[in-house]
Amino acid sequence: MSEKTTVYKKLQQPTILSYLNDIPNLLSLSGLACTIMAIYYAIEGIYALAMIGMVWAVAFDWADGLVARRLKGRTPTDAKFGGQLDVLIDIISYGVTPAILLLSYGKFEPLFLIGAFIMVSAAAIRLSYFSTYGLAGGTKYTGLALDNNSLILVSIFLLEGFVSSGTFTIILYVSGVTLAILNVSEIKTPKLSGNPRNVWLLAMYTLGITTIYSLRILS
Repeated sequence: MSEKTTVYKKLQQPTILSYLNDIPNLLSLSGLACTIMAIYYAIEGIYALAMIGMVWAVAFDWADGLVARRLKGRTPTDAKFGGQLDVLIDIISYGVTPAILLLSYGKFEPLFLIGAFIMVSAAAIRLSYFSTYGLAGGTKYTGLALDNNSLILVSIFLLEGFVSSGTFTIILYVSGVTLAILNVSEIKTPKLSGNPRNVWLLAMYTLGITTIYSLRILS
């Protein structure tokens, strides 16, 4: 490769912040904002707001993929950048956030570090595997997809307040570790986000969860 060609390619390389002009990336970052909100309120012990942040993070995660598939004019590089951004945000949203939720509810006792480590490690391994091999047969995930972690946990958290704190701590711990095991298992699960019906179901679920936890905050 000549020096002239190298210089030309460098001139053609887009800037980092130019990718903010891509709508799917803005949706991904909106999901990250919801995740940061969830982490903050989980640490503060305001779990209803943490649940709202977690479910909206999933909604934005699904939205970025839907928009990306329908948006015209995106280059392979745009898609690659968006995919990398999505993976990095997923590890925070579906690995770190549930782990912090567990630690917070467990009063940051050392025992809960084990569960938190298992959850984050499983998420990292799951995402690395998916980045390497993609969908099994082009249609199904190997292992439980990570977005299910948040969707399931916000439902499980509805039990909080109906059972004793000690009992719910055990339920949350077991649920988090079980989900982590399923994330790295060999089970095959369908890609839910690609089905229009599932998108509507997620929209209704998100609004329902938001309403329920908002009422808890106001009560």
